[in-house]
Amino acid sequence: MSQIDFYHLQKQSLEQVLPKLVEKAYATGKHIKIKVGNDARVEFINAALWTYDDEAFLPHGTKKDGFAKEQPIWISAEDDNPNQADMLFLVDGADIELAQAEQFTRIFNIFDGNDEHALQQARTFWKNISATNNSKNYFQQDENGHWHKKN
Repeated sequence: MSQIDFYHLQKQSLEQVLPKLVEKAYATGKHIKIKVGNDARVEFINAALWTYDDEAFLPHGTKKDGFAKEQPIWISAEDDNPNQADMLFLVDGADIELAQAEQFTRIFNIFDGNDEHALQQARTFWKNISATNNSKNYFQQDENGHWHKKN
């Protein structure tokens, strides 16, 4: 059974939010997979994690870097899990089959609330999750960019 958390972006961009959420997840000591919507975005997310904060470091890699099994954080547009990640971040419209979700203890679905297609995709995923034994949470940003759990 997985815990699936939906993060509804409204006031900040993915580049602002993703590194901070990944930092918190990485602090747990678990391996992480970031699945992006397409291969072109892999390098964008890779660069964003390298440059988001001069004082921080998130060890991560992509297919281009190699050594997938040794990477604590793996970025890919594929359904792979070469670093045996426990946590999965879905960004840029990336999705996962419910049967595959079972391999992760926690899934973060981060979507842009200003994009109608992304909203619809998140609603569909929420509906599909509701038919399973997985637990789910929904977080939305307030006007200051702080996260609040909604019921």
